Amino acid sequence: MAKKVLIADDEPNIVTSLEFLLEHNGYDVRVARDGQEVLDQLPEYQPDLILLDVMMPVRNGFEICQTIRANPEWRGMKIVMLTAKGRDIEATKGLALGADAYVTKPFSTKDLVERVRELLEDGS
Repeated sequence: MAKKVLIADDEPNIVTSLEFLLEHNGYDVRVARDGQEVLDQLPEYQPDLILLDVMMPVRNGFEICQTIRANPEWRGMKIVMLTAKGRDIEATKGLALGADAYVTKPFSTKDLVERVRELLEDGS
């Protein structure tokens, strides 16, 4: 069965390219365009990994990461935080809240898909 990836980002260009590449690599992909959509989809979809933008409408990525890590049913989900904020303090905060990786925009979509593959293989 294909691993499930939830793309949580409000930038259409990023969503479109990541969705295409991840599906092309055999992943079952869904998209959430704001923080509340992420939380709405989690109980039913149960992704193996979430690509989580920090700056999203409604609820930001830090809040979502913290909410996921606080729920025992969701603790096994891998979280890769995506952000345009490349300062060390944001990366430290994301990792402290339980993110498995932190990627700064702009990023190579090819490299990000490779990182997703590595995280999902480690968690198999």
